[in-house]
Amino acid sequence: MEKISIFVDVQNIYYTCRQAYQCSFDYNKFWAEVTRDRQIINAYAYATDRGDEKQIQFQNILRAIGFTVKLKPMLKRLDGTAKADWDVGIALDVFEEAVNCDTIILASGCLLYTSDAADEEDS
Repeated sequence: MEKISIFVDVQNIYYTCRQAYQCSFDYNKFWAEVTRDRQIINAYAYATDRGDEKQIQFQNILRAIGFTVKLKPMLKRLDGTAKADWDVGIALDVFEEAVNCDTIILASGCLLYTSDAADEEDS
């Protein structure tokens, strides 16, 4: 059975679906599709920690689906905007997990990308 690890950038998925497609992302459907006939080694959802009750409920739903939720606080910039930049953290986790699985599934923004981890090792 194919071993997979899943990595989802929650904020990027949220804003891409909302702004580009005027819809929401169905995490249950996504989970059912990518895990079918596969062994899940790890599944991570990367989100922001604002302490907002609605976000806490959503994060608990992600946990119930099967994700380990990793949280990072929002960083306030000098111009007043805020961001929780998970890019490097996700990249490091993918790098560390790649040796444990056959396929990496990365969902972030407009992109859903799968890669055969064994092929990457051989390169």
